[in-house]
Amino acid sequence: MTGRVQGVGFRPHVFNLAKKFGLNGSVSNNEEGVVIYLTGEEKIVQAFYDSLISNPPKVSKIRDHQLSKIEHRAFDKFSIIQSQKQGKLNLQLTPDFAICDECKEEIGNPNNRRFHYPFTICVNCGPRWAITNLFPFEREHTNIASFNMCETCLEEYQNPTDRRFHSQTNSCSHCGIQLQLTDTNGTPLLGEDIIKTTAVLIKEGNILAIKNTSGYLLCCDASNPEVIKKLRERKRRPTKPFAILYPSLSLLKQYLKTSKIQEETLNSPESPIVIIQKIDLDGNLAVDELAPKLNQLGIMLPYSGLLHLLATELGIPMVATSGNIHASPIISDVDTAHQELGEVADYFLDHNLEITNPQDDSVVKFSHRFQEGVIFRRSRGLSPNFDVEVTTNQKILAMGGHLKSTLAFTPNDYLYISQYLGNLDHFDVFDRYIKTAITFTELFEEIPEVILVDKHPAYNSTLHGIELAKHWNIPVQRIQHHKAHFASVLGEHGLFDQNNKVLGVVWDGTGYGDDAQIWGGEFFEYHDHTMERVGHFEYFDWLAGDKMAKEPRISFYALANDAMQEDLQEKFSKEEMGIYRHLKKKGVLKTSSVGRLFDAVASLLDLCDFNTYEGEAAILLENQIQDYDIKKCTSYLSGLKNGKVPTHQLFNNLYLDVKNGKGKQEIIVNFLFTLATAVIQMAKQSQLREIALSGGVFQNTVLVDMLKDLAGEKYKLYFNRNLSPNDENISFGQLMYHLHIKNEP
Repeated sequence: MTGRVQGVGFRPHVFNLAKKFGLNGSVSNNEEGVVIYLTGEEKIVQAFYDSLISNPPKVSKIRDHQLSKIEHRAFDKFSIIQSQKQGKLNLQLTPDFAICDECKEEIGNPNNRRFHYPFTICVNCGPRWAITNLFPFEREHTNIASFNMCETCLEEYQNPTDRRFHSQTNSCSHCGIQLQLTDTNGTPLLGEDIIKTTAVLIKEGNILAIKNTSGYLLCCDASNPEVIKKLRERKRRPTKPFAILYPSLSLLKQYLKTSKIQEETLNSPESPIVIIQKIDLDGNLAVDELAPKLNQLGIMLPYSGLLHLLATELGIPMVATSGNIHASPIISDVDTAHQELGEVADYFLDHNLEITNPQDDSVVKFSHRFQEGVIFRRSRGLSPNFDVEVTTNQKILAMGGHLKSTLAFTPNDYLYISQYLGNLDHFDVFDRYIKTAITFTELFEEIPEVILVDKHPAYNSTLHGIELAKHWNIPVQRIQHHKAHFASVLGEHGLFDQNNKVLGVVWDGTGYGDDAQIWGGEFFEYHDHTMERVGHFEYFDWLAGDKMAKEPRISFYALANDAMQEDLQEKFSKEEMGIYRHLKKKGVLKTSSVGRLFDAVASLLDLCDFNTYEGEAAILLENQIQDYDIKKCTSYLSGLKNGKVPTHQLFNNLYLDVKNGKGKQEIIVNFLFTLATAVIQMAKQSQLREIALSGGVFQNTVLVDMLKDLAGEKYKLYFNRNLSPNDENISFGQLMYHLHIKNEP
């Protein structure tokens, strides 16, 4: 059996199934999956096999399976035997799983021996990737190996009728992980019930740095505006929304309107943050402080025993944001946390289980009308596996992008994509990025045969990839950023070998183009392993380098004509106006970026002149829309011009609506409708019926819904489905491009 079959209770499940069918033999993990030996009548063995395939353990995912006859071996019983690794790893790694209902029940039951034990885990749930150092998955390969099971835990481990039969992460309060609550000086707080004391501290208005099972979280009372303001100041995160942890789905549903798919996702084994509109929000959340100027909230449910106990004790929602200083990676080490977060948190709730692979929480959003799922961040619960068939014998390491960095690696029959790592401008993020690359090569005992990098010559991912290639003396291939985006969707949906041509639409903030300009509003055509740029948004001035992405007002300046000068004077000093006028006259660098067009519109509408976090202007734009009637929408363009979207004309027409006093919501709806219409017009002109769309702009779920509305049955739309449309998909796209684009024009 291959696939996600280790660390999921597969061996104990097989053991009990073999007993049920009266079969002797053995089951073990090896470097490729699970190996089962059975002796018995052929029809009984076949019945066992069919039963296992149709009803595997609930968090497992069987990829391949085969049954074959071998020479007879004598077994006097059926047994689970220790893993026997005889070669290099060739299996899916096991991600972290949210706490299951049975474990929740146990830790809430005063008569259960695991009552209030925060690290209660069974074969169906708990951390895996976060605490694993080596595979095959065995206790000694995890950090829980430093805790020896007590007699009672060992009895459970050896009992075939127990849910913890062969649970490699089994522990209890007598033999397991210990909590410690301290102040910022490291002085322990005394008290019999640490969870209760922690809850009291949160209710009293304190900020707690809590070591969870995948890294630290910064937590406080979500109804207390003053403590949230304090957290924002200390964390240096002025406006970016905070995630909110509700104690239960039932409490959440009392205050927020949720859809069935949102509820299923919140309760799934991956248990990500789900972005939910705060329509008719009831309750006492400090919403203005939690998500300034936004009509949506990032919601999650407790996914570990520790969070479940604390949230239940609190009985109210709490902020649960990544334990870091803004833009740095999530912290998992106790000493580092006390050093880095000592001026952020008032108290620390630590534990003594080491975390090898810290991960942020994954983030998902569903579009309002069509419930189309969009991944905003792919991390805990989703990484490091990626379930796409990749056929290559080549060992490939793809270095990804720069702002939303990930790594992709094909050391064997599987593809592995790292968790979201972040912006490589920051030293700590870059350091973790480098260590993740080392972890991959050491874990699989494979050195890549080729390295793939972005064409941008100054990306840290590109520079590090070139450095590694020199170190290993292997070739480097540079792949254009937006072509990698396009290839990521083609790869996700298996479109490389079909006969039909596919239109690629890739819209984002920035990417180094083949003509050395800054691309970001691109149209491509794919057919028969060739990819060609066939259109783009009309170029406008790229001013002040990276500063342009941080200040939407600069994008407004770049697109402004003479009639808009008075509006600009309200946003720039005389000195600044002179500087940007000079830069515009030089006009060396141009861009087709739709991301910067969003910025310009946001600044024009006085929604955002300075981004305090990436994509803030675009989020605030979408946030203005409550609903829309697509039949009443109008476009700011009459059509495309020679495959180009006339950017200046679009912006000028939108500006006239602003001056004529149209409402912001109507203008933004028409702006998004214009963009959606441009996609359909390009498809019509190219006579293509299949459209693949990628890039950070397609995190805008209103735009996604509009496209689906306009496409109807006539056009087939493909979006990034199991990857984020943002730059997290670049590493996978680079890989797909390398494998499938053979003779680029």
